[in-house]
Amino acid sequence: MLALLLKRFGSLVLTLLAVSAVIFAVMSVLPGDPAAIMLGTSASADTLEALRRELGLDQPMILRYFSWLGGVLTGDLGNSYTYGVPVAGLMADRLMVTIPLALMAIVISIAIAIPLGVLSAARRNSLFDHVAGFFSQLFIAVPAFWVALILILVFSISLGWFPSGGFSGWSAGFFKGLGALLLPAIALGLPQAGVLTRVARSSVLEVLNEDFVRTARAKGLTRSAALWRHAVRNALVPVATILGLQFTFLVAGAVLIENVFSLPGLGQLAYKALTQRDIIVMQDVVLFFAGLVIIVNFLVDLSYLLLDPRLRSGSR
Repeated sequence: MLALLLKRFGSLVLTLLAVSAVIFAVMSVLPGDPAAIMLGTSASADTLEALRRELGLDQPMILRYFSWLGGVLTGDLGNSYTYGVPVAGLMADRLMVTIPLALMAIVISIAIAIPLGVLSAARRNSLFDHVAGFFSQLFIAVPAFWVALILILVFSISLGWFPSGGFSGWSAGFFKGLGALLLPAIALGLPQAGVLTRVARSSVLEVLNEDFVRTARAKGLTRSAALWRHAVRNALVPVATILGLQFTFLVAGAVLIENVFSLPGLGQLAYKALTQRDIIVMQDVVLFFAGLVIIVNFLVDLSYLLLDPRLRSGSR
């Protein structure tokens, strides 16, 4: 088991290094001059050259890459070209919105999908199964931004229960912050709940046909006990895989929802950095998203060891 963990961790580190090189190379060849965007088209050539030297843009690409990578490893993400402040501080402020938003969305997705998927599998081809299948397909088909607009029209404009956008900060009150993030979290979580419901249903149906479930029933366990004690636990491995992918999608895919609700999150920061050609912010944000995907997948691999005892014993 220790050898497996070390192997997975080494693969994680190598993947992060490779991803950082790809991100830096892509950002470096994007069209446009950050200095010209910052100073405007009327700036003189000498002024542009001086700003390029100040930003380090006159150095060879390989030197700029290792300088950036060294800063990332030491916690120095550089300074934003647009705002003139450390990128680490900008990202930390935005993460206080994006991470709670993603966590709330994944909780909503799990709370809807797991019961629907398990009960649909237990009542296969029943009316409940058909209704749950309809709603799961509906959640998958409807875009998140459209759900967001409908939620704003109903719960913000018509009923006035929740704010239609903006975030006053956690200092204004914990429950007030949750209220501002609830509608965006529902808009993000419903499409993911549709996907997770289908995966949970298929996985539970597959496990219900296994011999050990029939053996448990033959030993006297009720259908409900065999379902929840044996089938559901063994069906969680593919569900855990989808959950890992969903969390990273929710964090990275919050760009559109954060702009719909005017939330000062990491997605909105990435969008503004792209429009303002703030390369250093773009590099750091994209690296964070990519690193988050890799790390969450690593944690999902670790969860397999808890869910499947055969992996802990080293058997195939």
